[in-house]
Amino acid sequence: MIEVIHNALDAAFGGIILSLQPIWVATIFGAIMGVFYTLVNRKFVDQEKMKKLQEMNKQFQKEWKEAQKNKDEKKMKKLQQKQIEMLKLQNEVMKDSMFKPMLISFPMFIIFYGWLARYYVETAIVKIPFNFFLVDWFHGMYHSSLQANELGFLGWYFLTTYIVGSILRKILDMA
Repeated sequence: MIEVIHNALDAAFGGIILSLQPIWVATIFGAIMGVFYTLVNRKFVDQEKMKKLQEMNKQFQKEWKEAQKNKDEKKMKKLQQKQIEMLKLQNEVMKDSMFKPMLISFPMFIIFYGWLARYYVETAIVKIPFNFFLVDWFHGMYHSSLQANELGFLGWYFLTTYIVGSILRKILDMA
């Protein structure tokens, strides 16, 4: 089934994809998916509930620091009870914010990344001026042909998606 989809994508976009530099393919793919993920989250996540939770967390942290500073044991015990209630609310909000968007966006990622990975999975997109230990560990674990100072297609995709998503969340005033 997925091979049929990949063949259709090859027929429709294969020439364009292969004519572009890998960095542009990864950047365009990351930007499109970053916009898609953000819009899916905006549609399916209760933004007011998320903002309320963030505000509650800020207030809680402020009260907690004040209680610690004043060594107010009674206030700290009261805040611990409040923290349990907040954790329940956080779990509810996180469940809602993870399940629906993931259910919609993950198949899109699998289809498009699977298609592009056939061409670019071991392609170095960017050379960084230092060896990053996590990259070295990851490449060693998966026996990658990429060096520890090279960021591949998947890494560049994640970086682009994160940046585009963050900017769009700020523009759309999302929590």
